[in-house]
Amino acid sequence: MTRKPFPVSQEVIDMAIVQWGLEPRPARELTSLQSEVNRLFSSFFEPSAARAASAPAAGRGWYPAMDVVERDDHYVLRADVPGVREEDISVELDGDVLTVSGRREAEHDEQREGFARIERVSGEFTRALTLPEGVDADKIEASYDRGVLEVRVPKPEQAQPRKVAISVGARPADIEG
Repeated sequence: MTRKPFPVSQEVIDMAIVQWGLEPRPARELTSLQSEVNRLFSSFFEPSAARAASAPAAGRGWYPAMDVVERDDHYVLRADVPGVREEDISVELDGDVLTVSGRREAEHDEQREGFARIERVSGEFTRALTLPEGVDADKIEASYDRGVLEVRVPKPEQAQPRKVAISVGARPADIEG
């Protein structure tokens, strides 16, 4: 039996080598797109004065990354605020809105000869979170350590159901609970 040679194509195909991570690339791209849309909307709804104060020359605003974790009896908010002094951070509760704001000063000198590349963002930031109704403002605790702000917010006391006895005749009813 004679074998025929394998046909050779003269066509040249340019291909890019793409590294695939642990998750499929389309999922990663959608996550990236979602982050950019979230950033766009949060900067759009921020008051214009605060946006102008926090926007560096590149046009980017600065918003610290925040995690909110629910525990059994409280919420924990952690915000990455590296380079921000403790006295430049404010945590306020107005009604049911918890606002974390602050300012990071620029740490570079203007250079007259040559150029300076500035990538670290400075300026003011404000983040606001709506809390459940009934949070006791006096029990909110905040701490700051190594560039991480941690705010502990106790969960509001849930209204406990009460059983109301029905009175019969002139005898007063008892209330349990």
